[in-house]
Amino acid sequence: MSDSSVRQIPFLDASGAEQTIDGTGADVALIVNVASKCGNTPQYEQLEELQRMYADRGFTVLGFPCNQFMGQEPGSIEQILEFCSTTYGVTFPIGDKVKVNGRGAAELFKALKETPDAKGAAGRVEWNFEKFLVGADGSVQRFRPKQKPDSPEVIAAIEGALTR
Repeated sequence: MSDSSVRQIPFLDASGAEQTIDGTGADVALIVNVASKCGNTPQYEQLEELQRMYADRGFTVLGFPCNQFMGQEPGSIEQILEFCSTTYGVTFPIGDKVKVNGRGAAELFKALKETPDAKGAAGRVEWNFEKFLVGADGSVQRFRPKQKPDSPEVIAAIEGALTR
């Protein structure tokens, strides 16, 4: 997907209000399906670091809690927000809980999953903490869950996508 249409796909924020990537005011967004009880949960720390490092350059992380992988995000949105804030000091926006695969998958994730990863594989989200970098032009880059947010590849992609 390489047009700006992905930036216009509505999603619900944590309060249940409809939002779009464009509506966040960010030029570049790293969209991540997150979970509080996952082996990858410590990635919240790195995601928050990216938020703090690049927010003033038009970047944001957008976290979307997802309970589809072994029930690793069972709480209410209020519990999730509390966990993110108190455990990892998260300041980036957290959306409402979503499904990322199968029937009922969020429209935003349906579109993002069309993007292949570095090995050319598109399709289903593999696990919690899969990352999609959406540029100002709507281009999307995909990073699988084991790829840490502060890896050289993700940092290079963010810096390459930033326009300010």
